Amino acid sequence: MRFSLLLAILGGASCLSAAVLPPDSVQTANGVVQGVMDAATGIRAFKGIPFAAPPVGGLRWKEPQPVKNWKGVRQAARFGPRAMQRPIYGDMRFRSDGVSEDCLYLNVWTPAKPGGKGLPVLVYFFGGGFLAGDGSELRYDGESMAKLGIVSVTVNYRLNVFGFLAHPELTRESPHHASGNYGLLDQHAALEWVRRNISSFGGDPRKVTIAGESAGSISVSAQMASPLSKKLFARAIGESGSLMGAFTPVPLSKAEENGVKFAESLGARSLAELRAMSAEKILAATAGRGGSRTSLAVEGWFLPKDPVSIFAAGEQAHVPLLVGWNSEEANRLAVLGRDAPTAENLGKAIHRLYGDNGDALAKVYAPGPEEDAAQVATDLAGDRFIAYSTWKWFDLQRRTGGKPVYRYYFARPRPAESGGAGGNQAHGAVHSAEIEYALGNLPGNKVYDWTPDDYKVSAAMQQYFANFVKTGNPNGPGLPEWPAASAAQPVEVMRIDVQCLAAPEKHPDRYQTLDQLIGVH
Repeated sequence: MRFSLLLAILGGASCLSAAVLPPDSVQTANGVVQGVMDAATGIRAFKGIPFAAPPVGGLRWKEPQPVKNWKGVRQAARFGPRAMQRPIYGDMRFRSDGVSEDCLYLNVWTPAKPGGKGLPVLVYFFGGGFLAGDGSELRYDGESMAKLGIVSVTVNYRLNVFGFLAHPELTRESPHHASGNYGLLDQHAALEWVRRNISSFGGDPRKVTIAGESAGSISVSAQMASPLSKKLFARAIGESGSLMGAFTPVPLSKAEENGVKFAESLGARSLAELRAMSAEKILAATAGRGGSRTSLAVEGWFLPKDPVSIFAAGEQAHVPLLVGWNSEEANRLAVLGRDAPTAENLGKAIHRLYGDNGDALAKVYAPGPEEDAAQVATDLAGDRFIAYSTWKWFDLQRRTGGKPVYRYYFARPRPAESGGAGGNQAHGAVHSAEIEYALGNLPGNKVYDWTPDDYKVSAAMQQYFANFVKTGNPNGPGLPEWPAASAAQPVEVMRIDVQCLAAPEKHPDRYQTLDQLIGVH
């Protein structure tokens, strides 16, 4: 009997049993999806699965709504569209099906055979400053982690003004009296989808790890802080960034004020007029000065209060956390400009940047016997950009989170570019450089001439991450011991390089001074 005829007799996908599913198919709560299996690895990939209704028309700037059920078999062999965004970053290599407001799709890679279950799950949120990015990027591909026995998921979410517009009219129409943070709510909806459906792909909903880099890392910290999400995962990984010092949420009133200004820049006098505009016109307006920098908001629902208060009170998710940053998150030019990297020029730059706080900060950011002014300026640039916010998250979680916290410092510089096209100008590991190493995806990045040492670093880092996803502890056979950080000093940090080694952190005084003088409180 033809499958289509059998399907018609049974009355649709909701009635299908596992015995009559076509090959490489899975029954989800909304219908059957059919993926693709790699014959060489046995990994099955399911791409472009909708986890929420398309946020278009009247659903633009609303919290994600449920997916409508479908009948028959939905093909899941291609990535869905990526969120509305401009081509801001040159290192993003998409495999998605264009750009669209209809963007709320996720992708699953699973090593499980049909009927298998109980595997740990990794849900990864992409980076890109909440302005760009997509779950289809090669560096986030889930096949390599799936080969290690992990069900891997990448998630799309709304970006820029589509994902983070707050406005008084939006607040009034919301049943929660909140607006903004739609991109974070999309991530929450994806986690709800994982809870309901991941067992069908062989995963255990009780063994979910959320992870991300940059904006994705900030998102992980936000999901930990939110009362909506904190029970939906068992562990968390943050790579460079938290919402406590990077994209720090503003009060709802301020976010609404920014939203009104954005609407006025488009000539829109009402929310109805904004929703009637094309997505392309709205996106174009984000290219204006400040137009794309919409804020995360403390809107009383997803974020009931400021994140520092949530973490300080121990009200966040009490889960193991693996967190860290890279050795060159930002270039020293961000501090020194064109001045020569000397101790004198560094001191002048610190006083110029910090005014009355310059004396105190110049003491802790002073070149020592083992560090020259160029390195210290690089450290300060990275701390100002994103490392301090990551440290703040780490510090609060180890004090109030009640679970082990593991901190890393990724120090492996990328090799030269393939073909000698400009070479590697960085002296350390730049922002986002660790992603392919951690997820085992070096082969997918053809820009660099990866060496055996790079693959050695990747093998160690990926195994640490995989161990953590499986058990909440990165340690395992063949790896140098990585101690958990306690609430007491000194903190042990795992330096990830050709030789991985845990050692006491070098400069706790820098972060403590930054925190006391100019940090988020």
